Amino acid sequence: MQTQPAQPSVTGVSHALIAYGIWGFAAVYWKAMDAFPAHELLGYRVLASFAVALMLVSGARAWSGVIALVRQPRALASVALAASLIAMNWLVFIYAVQTDRILATSLGYYINPLVNVVLGLLLLGERLNRAQGIAVALAAAGVMFQTWQLGSLPWISLVLAGSFGLYGFVRKTAPAPPLAGFCLETAILAPVAAAALFWLGARGEGSIASAGVGTGLLVAGSGLLTAGPLLAFASAARKLPLSTLGMFQYLAPTITFLLAVGLYDEPFTAAHAASFGCVWAALALCLWDSLQRGTPEPEAAAPDSWSPPEVPRGEPSREPL
Repeated sequence: MQTQPAQPSVTGVSHALIAYGIWGFAAVYWKAMDAFPAHELLGYRVLASFAVALMLVSGARAWSGVIALVRQPRALASVALAASLIAMNWLVFIYAVQTDRILATSLGYYINPLVNVVLGLLLLGERLNRAQGIAVALAAAGVMFQTWQLGSLPWISLVLAGSFGLYGFVRKTAPAPPLAGFCLETAILAPVAAAALFWLGARGEGSIASAGVGTGLLVAGSGLLTAGPLLAFASAARKLPLSTLGMFQYLAPTITFLLAVGLYDEPFTAAHAASFGCVWAALALCLWDSLQRGTPEPEAAAPDSWSPPEVPRGEPSREPL
């Protein structure tokens, strides 16, 4: 197990701020391409990410890790499942941004750490202490209150939190090297994305031909938007204590929350206030419990990414968009 540094480094903090800052402001990037249907934009994001992955693996000479995964059927099946989950997460996030539901994505990534706690209980046989149990109940109460007040489940928040929670579970129980896993996940998705885009083009429903140069460059840059923050996050994870890194995980959904309410003028009703209040109280309780027990925050992970670092068994992986 890699030893975590005792004190935060300036480089580690700056890299964490870069990673979570980019993830927090990612909605602005996808909002600029809302002329593209979400499923089409997902296809181009997958292909652009695959191209970046090929360059990274080649530059790092990490092909041996990719080949090793391909030669293990169980590992390959796990990577395929992880790829499906992250594709679902990406699609719902882009759709939410395009349909002015950015606030729902913020709630989803605030809920995600608590979803990880529940998955540990249900799938890993872990036990909740009193504080964790109260925290999960508070979050559930917030979701149920919003459902009652608004008349429908906050499905975007739940799908984002659930898909990423399950993704983290798959990567925890069948870990793969981050770069090799990223490359293979995008390699599995790339043929499907290419076929879907070809089909759209053949039907005359593709949007790329009519896109301006600026929009085309944004689409092409989506691979760097996907890979860049991960590299900064991986660097921060090596340089920061888990307790410090764990605190940064709330930066991205907080930025997204402020964007939704302050920049895009999404309505923040009493029902939203109650839901967010319950979730914030639940997260504060989990943090207090962690500090009281003298254990480090579980290693943080990030919204909208694909490769959360491993954490010790018994501690939930905390991750986003």
